[in-house]
Formats: sequence, C-alpha cells, structure tokens
Amino acid sequence: MPAYHSSFTTPVNSLGNMAFLPLDTKCKGPAPPTTPSNQPGPVDIIDEAITYFKANVFFRNYEIKSESDRTLIYVTLYISECLKKLQKCSTKEESKKEMYTLGLRNFPVPGEPGFPLNEVFHAPTRKADVDTLRAYLQQIRHECGTRMVERVWDGAAAGDKPSKWWVCFAKRKFMDKSLSAPGV
Repeated sequence: MPAYHSSFTTPVNSLGNMAFLPLDTKCKGPAPPTTPSNQPGPVDIIDEAITYFKANVFFRNYEIKSESDRTLIYVTLYISECLKKLQKCSTKEESKKEMYTLGLRNFPVPGEPGFPLNEVFHAPTRKADVDTLRAYLQQIRHECGTRMVERVWDGAAAGDKPSKWWVCFAKRKFMDKSLSAPGV
C-alpha cells in the first residue's frame, strides 16, 4: 500500500522547496486564509496531515511528489512531537498549555543545523524568506497543536485520559525521523 500524498498539488507559493499553503486558522501568521469549498475532505494541509497520520506514520520511506508533500511531511513529524507531549498530560487544560509551549519553542528551519530533513528540504535563499518560513511554520505548529488537543481529547469526560487510539502512535517515527533533538 502506498503512502498518502497531499491533494494540494498546486501551491499558491513556495519557500525554499516547501509549499506555502493556505490555512484555516485564527492564529496570527503569514499564511493566506483558506477559501470556503463545498468539497468533502480536508480543508487545509493540517487537516490532511491529521487525517492521514495514522496510515503514513508507518512508512520509513516517502516519495515526494510535490512541494505540498514536504509541508505534509513537516506537519506529520510535528504531530508525532505533539503526541509525545500529550501522552504525558492528565487533563485537557494541561494539554492546551503544553501544546502552546511546544508551539513557542525555538526550532530550526530548513537549511539550519539541527533541522532533521535538510537532505529533502532546501533552505530559502533570502533572509526575509527564512523569517517568513519560520513564521509560517510557527503558525502551523500553533494551529496543529490546538487541533491535536481537540482530536486526542475528543469525547473524553472530565478526568479521563487522552484517547489511547491516538497516543499509541507517540513512539512511532515517520520516515525514522523526529523534529526534536535526541534525548528531548
């Protein structure tokens, strides 16, 4: 069975070789807003990554077919980081705080030392593009963290644990990579 690829094959813009796609978000950032559509399926790249996460996380190799796939890879890796943090949380409120903190944490962007996928991602050429990419990824991180809290705690009564059907994927590594440094 092949891995799922992004359905957003015509990106609005790109930074480096990563698609700069619209997001359905209330978080501040440079991403353009999504346009309403009557089509079923994911609204934006974050919805798409969450929808395909459980299937894609099992793949060690992933064929990149478009720039949107690189964005999908980044969001999938970030979801793994979110699940590592969410499995340790005992309440939904604690999870929200943890996701907010994770979204604010300093992180490397493509081309910088410490970025785990520099062989797949190209660094933006201009300093302004690096800053825009960092702001875009930060916006993705905040929105993805917010959505993951809602997804992982969906249907949980007060005092319950996060969904075991989500946190069981916390130890899995997509493409055998992780966004966090070893030991973190």
